This record gives sequence, C-alpha cells and structure tokens, in this order.
Amino acid sequence: MFRKTSIPTFLGVMMSLFTMSVPSSYAVEKSFQEPITKVAQNFPEKFETASKNSYAIDVVSTSSGEWTFDNAMIGGSDNDAKNGEKSVRMKEKAKLTMNFDIPTGIQQVKLKYGIYQTDEEASFELWVSTNAGKTWMKMGKAIKATNKKLKIATFEVITKKPSRIEIRKTDGTENRLNIDDISVVTYSNTVKSPNTSTTVQEPIVLISKPTRDDNLALGNPSKAVSNTSSPNNFLMTKASYSLSYNKSKNIANWVSWHLSKAWKGDAARQNNFRTDNTLPDGWYQVNPRDYSDTGFDRGHLCPSDDRDGSPEENQETFFMTNMVPQAPENNRGIWKHLEEYTRTLLEQGNELYILAGTLGQGGTGTNGTTKTIGKNNNVVVPATIWKVIVVLPVGDKDAVRVNTTTRVIAVNMPNLNSVGAEDWKKYRISVDELERLTGYDFLSNVPTNIQQVIEAIVDKD
Repeated sequence: MFRKTSIPTFLGVMMSLFTMSVPSSYAVEKSFQEPITKVAQNFPEKFETASKNSYAIDVVSTSSGEWTFDNAMIGGSDNDAKNGEKSVRMKEKAKLTMNFDIPTGIQQVKLKYGIYQTDEEASFELWVSTNAGKTWMKMGKAIKATNKKLKIATFEVITKKPSRIEIRKTDGTENRLNIDDISVVTYSNTVKSPNTSTTVQEPIVLISKPTRDDNLALGNPSKAVSNTSSPNNFLMTKASYSLSYNKSKNIANWVSWHLSKAWKGDAARQNNFRTDNTLPDGWYQVNPRDYSDTGFDRGHLCPSDDRDGSPEENQETFFMTNMVPQAPENNRGIWKHLEEYTRTLLEQGNELYILAGTLGQGGTGTNGTTKTIGKNNNVVVPATIWKVIVVLPVGDKDAVRVNTTTRVIAVNMPNLNSVGAEDWKKYRISVDELERLTGYDFLSNVPTNIQQVIEAIVDKD
C-alpha cells in the first residue's frame, strides 16, 4: 500500500469564455446561453507545498488532489528546471498520474517542462482517461525537452466526459525531466435556461469540434474480459482501439474503435508489422512471417488510415493481433473501398463507431482455399469478415444520441479473392442478422427500444 503524504491546500479559480456551436442540422427550441469553460479548481498545480524525496512509487496529496508519483519525486535544487521553488523530477519511464477526475471534462492541458541540470534530452507524452484510469488515450505527439529553460506544452484534449491525466516519460533513459505548473481548462456543467415561465428540459450540448471518444462507448459485444480464464474472448485495450482476442484461433474475434477528425492527421504509414508482446505469458505471438507465402494479406481490422494522428498511434494498428488472413483482392479491393467510403462520412460532419471482426473458417487467397496458415498452421483463416458502422453527427453523449433514425451500416463479406471487384453494398445485412450469425450483442449501451428499430434495418443509403 502506498503511503499518503498530507499537504496543505490552496485555491485558485479562473474563468474564461469558450464559444461552442450547435450544428445546423440540430434545432433547439429555446435559446440557451452557450456553455463556458473554466480553469479547474486548485489549478495550476505548482507542487510548491509538496514533498517527496525519493523516486519510489507513492501517492502524494497536493493542492489539486492526489497524484501517484512513479519513478518521480519533488525537486527543489538549483539544478531543477522550475518556476518557483519546486517542480516534479522524473527519470527512466516515470509516470505522474492524477488520481481524481475533472468531472465536467477537459478542453485543454498546459504545462511547463525542462531538463534537469545538464542532462541530455528527454521526452514525454500526455495521456487521458475517461473511465477512472482503466484505459488511457494518448493526446497529440511526444514532446522533447532539450535544455533546462522551461518551455510550455499545450495539449488540446476536447472531451466533456469526466477525465484525468497522466504524464509519461517515454525515452526510458536516466536523463531527468522536470514538470511544473500544470493547468487544466475544463468545461462548465452549467447551462442556463432562458428567462421564461415555461419549463425547458436542458438539451444535450453538441460539440462542433470533433473529439476522441471511448472505443467501446456503444458496448462490448461479446462481454470480453481481460482475464486468462477467458482465453478465446480476451479483452485487449490499446490507446487506439479495443479488441477481443481468440487464443485458439490466434486472431481477433472483433476490433472496436471510434473515428472522428480528432483521430486524423498526416502521420506516415509506419508499415512495421510486429508481434504483440502484450499478450499473456505463454500465449503464441503471431509473427509477420506466419503470413509469408501463404497467399493471404495481413489484413487490418482497424485500418492504418483511421489512425494517422501520430506515428505511435499508427504503429498500434500494425500489431499482429489487429491482423487477419485476408484474401488479397478482398483486402485491396472491396474492403479498402468500404474503408475509404467510411472516411468520407467524416467530411459530412459525422463521427463513427466501428466494429470489424471475423466469422467461420476457410478462405480463398492467391494459393487457393485453406483453413489455417502459419509456421505451425495455427492461425485460422476466417470464412467471412464483417463490419458494423454507426454514423452520428459530431456531438457529445454519443450513446444517448443514437435514435431510431441513426444510420447503421452492417456488412458480412466472404473472404475470397473473387469478390475483390464487387461493390461492398452487395453484402449489406441487418445488425440483427449479424448478431444471429456471431452470437454477439452489438450496441448494447444503446437503449433496447432504439436497438430494436435500427438493428432490424438493412442500410440502403
């Protein structure tokens, strides 16, 4: 158990206006004051009253709340880069983790950083969790510190869910990094009603700027769990997507991800297919060479082009746990065309929730039909590859915004070379039919009465 260090508290509240707009496709019956943002209470966190004299992991109470220092301490020497008397000093793969949520969400995080004394360069990243620290998402690119003079790093987070942050030193070296003056700009949860005697229900505030949201926000279709007692429905959570892994098949049952313009960028395709060493000890780790000369592509379930916000995020799509043996003409033709169409929906003011997965065994690639590939013939070739796409206008509180008119696209394509030139629309089915085939419960976080309507429809747009 960590020792808790009690520290006196101080207050400081600042207010600033932030303009939000409601997309024109949404009508609000009454005029409402636009939501405001504010600096989180007891921020900026300056660490001036904190005391921690070793790098050992511990929980420290500061003016803003409790933080876990892992390979981090409070530095107050002349060699520390700091604004004031103290700052956080980090080494190796240190983490500084907020142990409390900002309840109304985070718009922006700013902090100061520099190198300790004359150490060489160090790098760090900001990660955000919207589920009390269970999973984390990286914000933006890694920041490199090169000298002792403090610089300011600004991270646009843009989430209105209860959120917390974690600062990760990523270079892994003995070079020491100082962090100071962490400030957080939050969303206010106050939306004032107009001066009227009529009682008006507070509307859902729609954010005109796309955000990065929980990859499993609409549900976990197979109730996958991160427990080795469930090896064929094993939940793996990446920053960029979540998946259910099947140890017996050595492929994913499904991969789930959120897609909006906030995930998009100009990072180059990394193309570094590699084993996933985050699988439990003793499990076979599929190697890229398992696909060599088999007549099947290493087919992405979560596409590389859906995660080009940073090189690190793009690299995550090249884990072999995100790959399935896919007929080349299928992968490079009909499946690619669906992926490209999906991304055009972002240009129409939408955000998407996507699941892609596998069904059955036995596909036909360049070398003919086979059921398994790999050095040990232990990687199952799926018979079909399916996808579910939920299309929503950019906004907030996504699960409750799904309604009976929400567009849902479901497809189930045979894993055959011969379908490569066909139109993906030919293979549209209802979500109900896909649930019957897979045994999964899609969109389980959406109200049941809504599911019953939208899951019965075969997309025709």
